[in-house]
Amino acid sequence: MHGYEAVIGLEVHAQLSTSSKIFCSCSTTFGADANHQTCPVCLGLPGALPVLNQNAVRCAIRFGHAIGADINRRSVFARKNYFYPDLPKGYQISQFDQPIVKGGSLAISTDETGYKTIGIARAHLEEDAGQSIHDGMPQSNVKSYVNLNRSGIPLLEIVTHPDLRTAEEVYAYLVEMKALLQYLEICDGNMEEGSLRCDANVSIRPMGQASLGTRTEIKNLNSFHNVKRAVQHEIDRQIAVVLQGGSIEQVTLLWDADSQKSRVMRGKEDSHDYRYFPDPDLMPVALDETEVQALSRTLPELPRHKRERFESEFGLTQTDAEILTQDKSLAGYFEGAVAVSHQPKLTANWVITELLRELKGLERGIDACPMSPHDLGELVSLIDRNVISGKIGKTLFRLMFDTGKTAQELIEAHNLIQITDSAKLEQIVNEILDQNDDQVQQYLEGKTKVFGFLVGQVMRVTKGKANPQLINEILRRCLDGRR
Repeated sequence: MHGYEAVIGLEVHAQLSTSSKIFCSCSTTFGADANHQTCPVCLGLPGALPVLNQNAVRCAIRFGHAIGADINRRSVFARKNYFYPDLPKGYQISQFDQPIVKGGSLAISTDETGYKTIGIARAHLEEDAGQSIHDGMPQSNVKSYVNLNRSGIPLLEIVTHPDLRTAEEVYAYLVEMKALLQYLEICDGNMEEGSLRCDANVSIRPMGQASLGTRTEIKNLNSFHNVKRAVQHEIDRQIAVVLQGGSIEQVTLLWDADSQKSRVMRGKEDSHDYRYFPDPDLMPVALDETEVQALSRTLPELPRHKRERFESEFGLTQTDAEILTQDKSLAGYFEGAVAVSHQPKLTANWVITELLRELKGLERGIDACPMSPHDLGELVSLIDRNVISGKIGKTLFRLMFDTGKTAQELIEAHNLIQITDSAKLEQIVNEILDQNDDQVQQYLEGKTKVFGFLVGQVMRVTKGKANPQLINEILRRCLDGRR
């Protein structure tokens, strides 16, 4: 990149899967009417006092265990002071110099750099701010609206070290982080609903230089692909500015997904701009050692361990194992199907090529799949046992996905059982050969490419229900008998 390398750090804000907010009992359910899930605490009314949600603390501890971090037995909430219309108190309750989770790492893999470990500096608990709405409301041209339903939603902010170097690594990190959070069942990872958000800090420096350059922060990143595009755009922009003799200004940028460009939002703040100080209404969080250790024993099989098991136990390729384990529900679906088919490689092919293609049209993905793991496993088993051909299998798959019926029900309804009767197939083959004297003569003269044409004729007559392997055997035998 013209002798420069990028230095990137990410701040991921994960909404914790608790039923109530972090400092009050208001619901966290998405989609409620504006300002209907609020109370004096999350509205910041005078005299209202926060009470810490213990489940949010447990989520943070489980995350810390999963990334191999230090769980601080004492952490402190602070007030982060700034003014914005959707921040009714004039400060955000967060953690500053004494976070609950410190250190840890996450391993990622990309085609360009292979495996790489990304260091995590910290993960701290905080409350979300409200939501400012600038478009789609009455008089949006002259007014902005505020919805405080998100005010007080529990967040875990996960901050990396500046270990990322490319937009591809950024994308891989986010995919891996989302999978980890979902496997731990502490965040659903839904970026469209704001459950997972990401800010990227980007700078460049000459290759080989140790000191960091001036960084910019990119906000408003609402999908992994937009994060990747925005980071690459900012890397290219900074290099272009420096090559033209300019200097990088420390600013916060807003990413416009429609124009695929960024624009300056405001000057970039440093920590001293927020005037952090300990929140006097909240006691330090003192963790019970017994509970901390108990939570470490509740961890599920994590994505990287499941990938390794899929490769060793099922013989899957690294690529297939990565695809199947990126989503916890998809991994569970695959294992459920394999338990019926007993053919992991063939089942993986059907899940990756056929199922994932159809799921693209479903809003909730695998969770809304009309075909059960058992039904897909049964379909794969029927193909493996030559009860039906692969071609019929694809027809059945489409019908099963559209109707929710089982393979056996549809086979009986549409008479799709594969023809494996050798005598019947031999009769059909001889009839085809009698009708195609020219092609038979060409084959006998050594022009073997015509063999595929003859197979196709048999498949046409049998409407694709003939066993392909059996057809090949019978056709060769009948052709050799005509020499």
